[in-house]
Amino acid sequence: MPTAVATPGKTLLNPSDHALILIDFQSQMAFATKSIDAVLLRNNAALITHAAKVFKVPTILTTVAEKSFSGPMFSEITDAMPEVKMIDRTSMNTWEDANIAVRVNEIGKSRIVLAGLWTSVCIVGPALSALDQGFEVYVIADACGDVSDEAHERAIQRMVQAGARPMTSVQYLLELQRDWARSETYVATTGVAAKYCGAYGLGVTYAKTMFGAQEGH
Repeated sequence: MPTAVATPGKTLLNPSDHALILIDFQSQMAFATKSIDAVLLRNNAALITHAAKVFKVPTILTTVAEKSFSGPMFSEITDAMPEVKMIDRTSMNTWEDANIAVRVNEIGKSRIVLAGLWTSVCIVGPALSALDQGFEVYVIADACGDVSDEAHERAIQRMVQAGARPMTSVQYLLELQRDWARSETYVATTGVAAKYCGAYGLGVTYAKTMFGAQEGH
């Protein structure tokens, strides 16, 4: 019989064990995205960006044909991380760009977390490529979108079958915090939740405002 031990599971993310790659959150890609509402997509992109900022997760921002075709990356992302240099590509598969490989190797993490547009092209490509090279891959499914529900769902299914682990934007934030006793990131985490986590965020705001409530106390 197994013995319970008060330690986290090995597949849970922590702030120091992964790199976040945000891919092609650009106007041209968003125009044709139908599997998720554009307002929700932008909100979720902001949520994971601010989560990464709070926990100092090394982050790669990349666009495809920014100047000639696809337009700039969402300001919700670039405003939160002005210090991160954008990597523009010609390849649809981020992983095939030599500059991305250099940056991934500089960061030196064995886990890669992906989000972006479109799921079936710009996320499937690096996910399958990274898995093939021995990386662990996580995909933030509700911070991705595609031209149809079918395209998005089949892409997620394909990546899961290959070994990728799907998660959500709120899950990403709370998995990094994971313990409300971690006081050094408590205020920032609940601040991100209050602003970007929908009804849960409203609950956080209400509890703090009405009762001065604090999780874990």
